[in-house]
This record gives sequence, structure tokens and C-alpha cells, in this order.
Amino acid sequence: MNLKTFAAESHPGPFLQTNEDAYDFDLVNELFMVFDGFGGAGIGDVAVTSLKENIKNFFTKFAADPDATMPFFFSPKYLIEGNALINALVYSHNQLFKENLKKEFSARAGASGVVIAKSESVVTLVSVGSCASFLYRKGKMNRLFIEDSFLYLSNDQYESHLKSMPLSGFGLFPDLYYQVREARVYPGDKIITMTDGVYSRLSLEEVQDALLHPKRDSKGKIEDLFKLSNQKGNLDNQSCMILEF
Repeated sequence: MNLKTFAAESHPGPFLQTNEDAYDFDLVNELFMVFDGFGGAGIGDVAVTSLKENIKNFFTKFAADPDATMPFFFSPKYLIEGNALINALVYSHNQLFKENLKKEFSARAGASGVVIAKSESVVTLVSVGSCASFLYRKGKMNRLFIEDSFLYLSNDQYESHLKSMPLSGFGLFPDLYYQVREARVYPGDKIITMTDGVYSRLSLEEVQDALLHPKRDSKGKIEDLFKLSNQKGNLDNQSCMILEF
């Protein structure tokens, strides 16, 4: 199953000067990443840059070797690419956590993120923290993960944009807390991943309407989502990625 179109955008948003959000990709190795960093200017954005490079370097090394011994994690439930992806995230988390231990608490960094690896017709998605991911298939939008945030701890949708603070993340705790989803993709499927500066003020219906706009390409659809979220009061950084199969 080939990737038909791909688009991603990241923006500081209408208020902040520094963008701690980011995305990255490696089309050769079919690796896609969206991050929401935190810690402040010169802290969260620097951590996200390190995470991107560490994950890409580690993943490409192990995914290319089917006989590789996974140093942190292995499950026969997942493809070699899925196991390599989980190991890449754990390794990158450990590096950031060790760096944080050397710093005062106010100078420590963290990040939420969703990282996707594709192998033929199967995608493996790993979610850490409070980014959101959805799969659109045959007229239905399905949430791929329950974001690990205060929203689901409170079980209350009132002012949900105030409850998107992550309960886990890269660099925060000795262990990395993550969710894994492995799924086969089919023609017409669309996967959309967003940071909370996009999704926290939007309904599922609004996201779907933008995703299916017949006269906008993927970049335009992302711009529409950013604009709508800002119109509804967003002040945060914004990142979004759309994969269409």
C-alpha cells in the first residue's frame, strides 16, 4: 500500500514567539513524527530537535536489520519496524531523561508525540502524552488513542482546551509510558495527527469536515484547521500531519 499524499505544518500560533511543536519525516524509511514540546523557549524546542534526530537515527539502524537484537523491548506481536520504533522511542526518552537529571527542575524539558512507521500495508503508531490521532475510513472518524491528559482523568468535556496538559511524556519519568497501535491501511484511508493547539478546541465533526474538504489539498486542510482553532481562542503552538493512502 503506497502513501498517496502527505502534508505537515507547524506554526507558533497567534500568540507565542517560540514554536516548541515540530514534525519530521523520512520518506525513504517511511517514518513520520509529530511532537509537542514543553519547558519554555530554548528548552522544549531544543529537546524536540534532539528527539527527532535520536529517533530517526536509532530507527533506521534497527529497522534495516531483521536479525537485530532489540536492546530495550521486543514483542512478537509487532513487526520488526514496530519493535524498532518502540526501541527508538525508549532510547530517545532515556537520553532526554538523563539530560534532565543534570538540570534544575525549571530548566527541564519534555514532549508529547506520535510517531508512525509504515511497512508495506501496515502502520505502527506509538503515542506518548497528549497528541491526538484519528483514522478516517469509509465515512467514519475513529480516535486511534485516548490522549494521556488531564481531560480523561477528569472525565469532563467542559472547557476541554484547559485540560490537555499531558500526564506523561518524553523525558519526564524514569520509564516511558506509551500506547501502541498497529493497523492495516486500505485505499482511501486517512490518518491525521495533531498537537493540542489544534484539536483541543475542535469537535470531531469539525476535524472531519476539514479533512474531507473537496477543494482543498492536504496543506490547505491543515491551514483550515489552524485557522478554525485560532478563531475559537487558541493561543498555543500548532502542528498537524495528514497521511492519505
